[in-house]
Amino acid sequence: MPIEWTSDPAAFAAPEWAGLVRDDPEGTFFHSPRYLKLYWEEFGAADLQIAMLREDGETTAAAAFDLRRGRLSFLGGTEVTDYMGPVGPAAARDRAAKELMRAIVGRDDWRSADLRGLPEDGSWIRALAIGAADAGLEVEVRKDGVALVLDLPASYDEYMRSLSPRRRHEIRRKERRLREALPDTRLDDATPETLAEDLDRFVELHRSSTGPKGKFMEPGMELFFRRLGDALLPDGVFRLAFLEAGGTRIASAVAFRDRDRDRLLLYNSAYDRSQSPLSPGIVLVAQLIREAIDEGLRAVDMLKGNLRYKYQLGARPRRVCRVLLRR
Repeated sequence: MPIEWTSDPAAFAAPEWAGLVRDDPEGTFFHSPRYLKLYWEEFGAADLQIAMLREDGETTAAAAFDLRRGRLSFLGGTEVTDYMGPVGPAAARDRAAKELMRAIVGRDDWRSADLRGLPEDGSWIRALAIGAADAGLEVEVRKDGVALVLDLPASYDEYMRSLSPRRRHEIRRKERRLREALPDTRLDDATPETLAEDLDRFVELHRSSTGPKGKFMEPGMELFFRRLGDALLPDGVFRLAFLEAGGTRIASAVAFRDRDRDRLLLYNSAYDRSQSPLSPGIVLVAQLIREAIDEGLRAVDMLKGNLRYKYQLGARPRRVCRVLLRR
């Protein structure tokens, strides 16, 4: 299974790469070459390294790396990329991981590797750790955060019944209180025609947040969100949703639709702090959950961030890990 290395970003356009993401049960939007290309264009890599694994004339796995000051990592910063790692069909997983680790050992331009963003319940993390140990590397697996995933039932009523009585009552109370105060509240989505103005409001809400969240949306990060929207909203992958009342957007969320796996990835959100007593953020996410169920989706992945509201909405924790390698 020969491995071809390239630093040419033209590899992001290779059609087989997108197919590998679709064929991989662990593949996500964050593994797609469309996303990684946008990430690379905005945040760069000290030394972009793309590995393509070939077998019998076909590409069976792909992975993108950032080589920086002697340390190898997956491409995609942890501030904006929730899941990272190689992609390829499960049937070739162990062979691909073994050959990838052999190829990495054969390079003399790194001293350590920090491979983050690997779900603990996936098979890539085990295959990479075994492949690295077989190649003679020191291997350490560490926790890298927690993602929260909400598995969806067939109906919203069934979802509400799955919650504890206390949580169910709390969500209904918040929805009722907001609609009593703002009876014309509705859910509204950005369109290609309104996207620029809608992102202005999303950024405004985000920057009004307290603590580190309010400092996150610096100009470079804002540009990244705008490029994601421009590239991915027209085909429905990118979603910018608002809770609107009286012509004012009081809460907002950015999400990605993963149609291949029937799930919604809830990426980022913000709300009008002056409306905090009405809990517009929670109500917006509850509405997005209702819509996802109505659309027949199987899950809402609330991604990394061990936040209380995700548990309140019934999401379960999913540990995300990192594999540390040393020669």
